[in-house]
Amino acid sequence: MTYLAKPRLHHPTLPANKLGFTRRDYEGKISTLCAGCGHDSISAALIQACWELEIEPHRVAKLSGIGCSSKTPDYFLGASHGFNTVHGRMPSVLTGANLANRELLYLGVSGDGDSASIGLGQFAHAMRRGVNMTYIVENNGVYGLTKGQFSATADQGSKSKKGVVNTDTAIDLVAMRCSSARATSRAAFRATRSSSCR
Repeated sequence: MTYLAKPRLHHPTLPANKLGFTRRDYEGKISTLCAGCGHDSISAALIQACWELEIEPHRVAKLSGIGCSSKTPDYFLGASHGFNTVHGRMPSVLTGANLANRELLYLGVSGDGDSASIGLGQFAHAMRRGVNMTYIVENNGVYGLTKGQFSATADQGSKSKKGVVNTDTAIDLVAMRCSSARATSRAAFRATRSSSCR
């Protein structure tokens, strides 16, 4: 864990969007993830997208579960609302928050273990209900915090660091989302595979 604070100084020539925010205004804390982890690339893409779309940071509510992916909301949109839920339960908590305040933009960040294992039912029902949110699954096919077990989304035939071959069929969250009978266009879904943790 880092105890270094990001400097609050901004270079005077940093470009600003129409709201007057620089890209730095969309950043969060310094990442404590493993060097080279693909999750940091996802955070950087979210920072860039929110800056380009001119989204006011205080209008965003970020929710996550447990795991490496669920640490990432701390690294972007530092001036937004944020909440870490219990393992696999982010969709339910986000649904409740959305019902309580429909004025915010909801961003759910979860991992493959959080969404495809312990939270699979939560994921399926959020897609079925068409909850107004962007649901990002940071999928690396492995349980990163516990260092290497295959997750439910790991490709069949892939090898772990110890040379163990995954014989299980992978759960395809995108296919589940697409086949959801009542899924609506209101629920955006992004599946991102970051494979540096294997």
